[in-house]
Amino acid sequence: MREYNINVGNVKKEIYSALPNLKGKNRDGSEISFTNYYMEVDGKPFFGISGEFHFSRYNHELWEDELIKMKMGGINIVPTYVFWNHHEEVEGNFEWEGDKNLRRFIELCKKHSLSVIIRIGPFDHGEGRNGGLPDWLFGRPFELRSNDEGYLCYVRRLYKEIGKQVQGLLFKDNGPIIGTQLENEFQHAAAPWELTTGTSNEWIPGGRDGESHILTLKQIAKDSGIDTPIYTATGWGGAIAPADEVLPLWGGYAYWPWIFYGDVEEHPATPNYIFRDYHNNQVPETFDFEPRYKPESLPFACAEMMGGMTVFYNYRFILPFESVDALSSIKVAGGCNFLGYYVYHGGSNPKGKKTPFLNETVTPKISYDYQAPIGEYGQVRESYHRLKRQHLFYQQYADSFSKTKTVLAQDFNKMDPKDVENIRYAVRADGNSGFLYINNFQDHTETKDQTDFSISVQLEDEMIKYDNLSLAKDENCILPFNFNMGDICLSYSTTQLITDITTKDNEKVYFFYAPKGMRSRYVFDNKNIKEVQVTHGNMEKKDNKVIIPAAEGDMIILVSKDGEKIYICTLTDQQSMNFWKTTLKGEETILITEANVLVDHDQLRLESNNLEQVTLKSFPSLSDKIMVNQEEIIGNDQGLFTEYIIPSNQKEIEIDVTKINDFKATIKIDTQAFQHAKELLLQIDYVGDIGYAFIDGELINDNYSNNNTWEIGLKRFQKDISNKGMYVYISPLKEGVIVKSDSPMAARTEISKKSIAEIKSIKVIPVYEYSVTY
Repeated sequence: MREYNINVGNVKKEIYSALPNLKGKNRDGSEISFTNYYMEVDGKPFFGISGEFHFSRYNHELWEDELIKMKMGGINIVPTYVFWNHHEEVEGNFEWEGDKNLRRFIELCKKHSLSVIIRIGPFDHGEGRNGGLPDWLFGRPFELRSNDEGYLCYVRRLYKEIGKQVQGLLFKDNGPIIGTQLENEFQHAAAPWELTTGTSNEWIPGGRDGESHILTLKQIAKDSGIDTPIYTATGWGGAIAPADEVLPLWGGYAYWPWIFYGDVEEHPATPNYIFRDYHNNQVPETFDFEPRYKPESLPFACAEMMGGMTVFYNYRFILPFESVDALSSIKVAGGCNFLGYYVYHGGSNPKGKKTPFLNETVTPKISYDYQAPIGEYGQVRESYHRLKRQHLFYQQYADSFSKTKTVLAQDFNKMDPKDVENIRYAVRADGNSGFLYINNFQDHTETKDQTDFSISVQLEDEMIKYDNLSLAKDENCILPFNFNMGDICLSYSTTQLITDITTKDNEKVYFFYAPKGMRSRYVFDNKNIKEVQVTHGNMEKKDNKVIIPAAEGDMIILVSKDGEKIYICTLTDQQSMNFWKTTLKGEETILITEANVLVDHDQLRLESNNLEQVTLKSFPSLSDKIMVNQEEIIGNDQGLFTEYIIPSNQKEIEIDVTKINDFKATIKIDTQAFQHAKELLLQIDYVGDIGYAFIDGELINDNYSNNNTWEIGLKRFQKDISNKGMYVYISPLKEGVIVKSDSPMAARTEISKKSIAEIKSIKVIPVYEYSVTY
């Protein structure tokens, strides 16, 4: 048994008011402010969970359901870029309609109680052409990203146009826009001018004039009517962010495709998955965090944690979805009370009027899927579900959790990222209660199952010993200790808390899950317990503790000496991935289903590609019977839950695929195939370099091969596909390429020893929607 320990003592976080220039009230008197540790709403801790979604990279007719998905995943803030060249590609001609309708996007965020941060540039980057700057700025005789008056004149015009679009939607007017990001990676990063030769021969400046420029942009924004409580600027890599006027934002990526445009041949294992302290001045500078202020004086807030990562041409990889929630836990354990994912929702680059493609040319021309928790065509991925478990926890317990302080056991500066033998762990605690974080994921390294170890948490008056621990490879977990459940204290558990709900009878029901590979048990302080009931298994009383091993489906009922009754439901890891929390008809409700759940006020809908049936479990019961698409479904008792089996009665979609050769094919889909489906996902398995999809000669999607299935949502192309069909071409991987240039005339010819390109399979997966009446 490997033994580890961490000395927590009676730790208390010093929390005080901060950022006096970043606060504001709305017309109803609601107030946003900051302490040095977290954001406050009406004087209470607010745990921000922001997920980036670029409105102009998505079909506007589908925005609403995608925002609902984000909210159901635990997102409460939506940051979005306002790409200058998406709106003023032609100088003086601003476009704000269709997919570029910023105002409509923000109105939908308001409808679904999602706050918004507008990232107004002028420079954005985001893998956009020229970093989001219009081509026509290249021909102007002034320095971009500086206080040159010629440049600022154009910035004023841009900001005024944005200001018109957001009028009445700002927080002060009871709107959802709580924040404005100025610039991006100022004096740290740039982007190539795509209209010049090559992809790196001519670069946009990284920025000039330091803090003065950020403050100038802030004043121009306010003069343009963009008056928000919060202004932010990115802080990593030495970027300029004057901390008394803007909130510096941080992040972290573990997959770095940009490094392969130098002389790097192999991606290193990064220090991203080693626990660090980002707030307590123990080490003022650490990996990817070198603030220009005292760390403990401002909240450690993130804008660009890795929600995913796009492939670049020179580096193709499949993002491990376990990497996303592992990074989130690392940041929160280190003192983050404001998460920010880039990007949380993928998209597609729009096409320009003068320039065909508005992407940075090292990335796909159209696709900006980003391997995100929600994909380019609304696909909900494993990372979405993994994050949801954490988000529900942080939202439910924001008031107490936000005050917990980071405690480290290990000297992270001496840890080798490739060390997969030693356990990585940290604590966030307040007094004698808190949470033990354990991480078993590491990028670019093969991890292993961790078994037979213990971690002792030394408090001021007691020691909590997590004994006989185990955790599967690539997993992470958050385990509570001295967690108060009303009058009863949970001394510790080897299960992870998700959330709780209060029933109509005013009884609490807590939901935990068993982390993959962990042997689950609960240990309670027996002092205030009058009665214990366990549906399965045994319990043991020892040293004033009640010890209850947990198994799948276990229900624990505890009654305090004062008669208070609480329920504890233990879910499997898989059940936790299918776990949803919402409010239906004014009552907190838990749903367990493999389908995607969309709740619009009291309207409940399910999305599924299961052609046989959809299983829905609810607590409390929706009713004895529900109606699904006008069909009556009877509920059955399944322990705590009521289960409804919804027959699909859907058929596979047949498509007409004609192979021209191994790497070219045409596809025809009948109009009727679209009639009942919410989406048709075309799945293409191939080997080759790049996949291109065309309708009538127009590129609609592309894919840099990383040996994963290429998916295209067809619903938005329904009319054109039905009338004109579709063409798929796989460009080959080439070996031994030379360009023959010894011709006596002006001629060059590419010759390769071997070319590899093959379409292995093409099929369609339909996604259906089920409307549930209860």
